[in-house]
Amino acid sequence: MKAGVIGATGYAGAELVRLLSGHPKVEELYLSSVSFEGNQIEEIYPNFLNRISCELLKAEEVIAASDVVFAALPHGIGEKYAAGCIKKKKSFIDLSADFRFDDEDIYTAWYDGKKYQYPELHIDSVYGLPELNRHKIKGLFKKGLIIGNPGCYPTGSSLGAFPALKKGIVGEGPIIIDAKSGVTGGGREPARAFHYPECADSVAPYRIASHRHSPEIARNLAVMAAEGNNPAPQVIFTPHLAPMNRGILSTIYIPLSAEWREESLNNLMPPKAKNEGKAAEIRKLYEDFYKDEPFVRILPYGLTAATNRVRQSNFCDISVHLDINGSTLIVTTAIDNMMKGAAGQAVQNMNILFNYDEKAGLEAIPALF
Repeated sequence: MKAGVIGATGYAGAELVRLLSGHPKVEELYLSSVSFEGNQIEEIYPNFLNRISCELLKAEEVIAASDVVFAALPHGIGEKYAAGCIKKKKSFIDLSADFRFDDEDIYTAWYDGKKYQYPELHIDSVYGLPELNRHKIKGLFKKGLIIGNPGCYPTGSSLGAFPALKKGIVGEGPIIIDAKSGVTGGGREPARAFHYPECADSVAPYRIASHRHSPEIARNLAVMAAEGNNPAPQVIFTPHLAPMNRGILSTIYIPLSAEWREESLNNLMPPKAKNEGKAAEIRKLYEDFYKDEPFVRILPYGLTAATNRVRQSNFCDISVHLDINGSTLIVTTAIDNMMKGAAGQAVQNMNILFNYDEKAGLEAIPALF
């Protein structure tokens, strides 16, 4: 396997370089960066010294030399490189939003009014959330087409709600998602919001009711609900910036249908420390739903999801709880936004696409500190 990364000096691109350099099936690695063309990657990221020595080439050179190309670029830029890959029958995995939507109007409305430059490329491209579309990704190999890697917030949010939606335990009312992300989610380019004095020792919401990941989350939940012949839910999503480098913690509030509520609970009394009744049934439902997923961990009773337990791993940890009224399911999910939320998931998609072990290059135990 010869792999290439266009946009190798951004945070997600550098994480791809780190992962691909240790991948057992990747024999050669080709990198590109418009900002640092002609430099060595270890000059930009000294953590690669004596481990990865690679000159930053032109994007066209990377495409010509590679079997699979990853693009870690801002939205609106990757399509032309995707077209170049398809012309040469190369696989293309895009980490931007350019191939996440089937509906061009939604993409245009949420991403600066941009239109698709190559509409034909979107006909057979696949949204690359493995837990939703693994069967479609496997089918791409013979065609050599395009995978649109999911956004970071949609990954954690969607995985936390999927089982409840498909199994039809959701009642009336909106699904509310409260999510907190580390500052690497904003990218490598400096911005005031990510300046140390602005974000340290503070947690703040941003882009309330207007975050670009909102339609992606809503679409994912609607698709999963439809798979269980259930109606699409209303979704309320609020992101927050947290004073940490990496990680996303999402708390998801899901109204339960009447048959799944724990009517015996009393909201005037403290909850009992027990793992029985509807809470235990729902946790078992989640365990069964994800039993064959290599990177989704349903946490045992008594544990809640935490970002430090998934750091530098491709895991999504999920904990399942019932509120004290017995009417609302509370699900917490934790991912590393640079891994399962970006580069790790992209490598997972490559493994599926080329029929490798899905865990190849991604089996490291999470780094707790």
